Amino acid sequence: MSEWVPDELWSLAAPLIPPPPRRPQGGGTPPIEARAVFAAIVYVLTTGCAWRHLPPGFGVSKATAHRRFVAWTRAGLWRRLHVAALDQLGTKGLIDWSRATADAASVRAKKGGDLTGPSPVDRGKPGSKIHALSDRNGLPLSVGVSAANTHDSRCLESLIQAIPAVRSRRGPRRRRPDKLHADKGYDYPHLRRMLRARGIRPRIARRGIESSHRLGRHRWVIERTFAWFTGYRRLTIRYERSASLYCAFVTLAAALTCHKRYLKLTT
Repeated sequence: MSEWVPDELWSLAAPLIPPPPRRPQGGGTPPIEARAVFAAIVYVLTTGCAWRHLPPGFGVSKATAHRRFVAWTRAGLWRRLHVAALDQLGTKGLIDWSRATADAASVRAKKGGDLTGPSPVDRGKPGSKIHALSDRNGLPLSVGVSAANTHDSRCLESLIQAIPAVRSRRGPRRRRPDKLHADKGYDYPHLRRMLRARGIRPRIARRGIESSHRLGRHRWVIERTFAWFTGYRRLTIRYERSASLYCAFVTLAAALTCHKRYLKLTT
């Protein structure tokens, strides 16, 4: 279990996990340990295995693990865990707010479901997009999911709004980067106005003016973010019909990515 949920991760997650539902006094079996369930969920996210293939070594049935995953998703656990992981980084001054970068990546949706659509990069097969906004070092500050045929530019404002108020080493919490870099798919006047209204300087490549070579100096950062995400095999193909459950996996991956970077930078 400690292989999938080390003590450092569990100490971060444990205070955030909702208590199990109350049972009648003296009735039923005792609830499964929350750490075992959490480890099973991390295992499914990391390996990409189906719930029915969950190894018995976790001591958690596939039904219990999936049921608790759904309940914790509805309770907003993964978002709170992501914020807690960002707070860890922020208190050490390890988030670089001088520049943010936004982009999206398409994934195939095997079983369809909500927030899916014909993918323009996969011969029109059903798919979704993962949207992410990272700091200057590629740490995911906010994530989202849309249908594959949704234009990237339509999700930028919601990504900006989803950046949480993160603790700082000194001073108040912060949720606004100084600049935002994005490719030509975000080159729209209303997006530039939206960013300036929030005190963010737009650094969006202009169609027909700026070359993709110049953009590549900054684009590699968000590409590394998506490379970190592909290390979680459950994200590479969407099997969840429910968009909220797939987005839960994406948010958990963002939280784990931030926590791992924290451990790497502080040990």
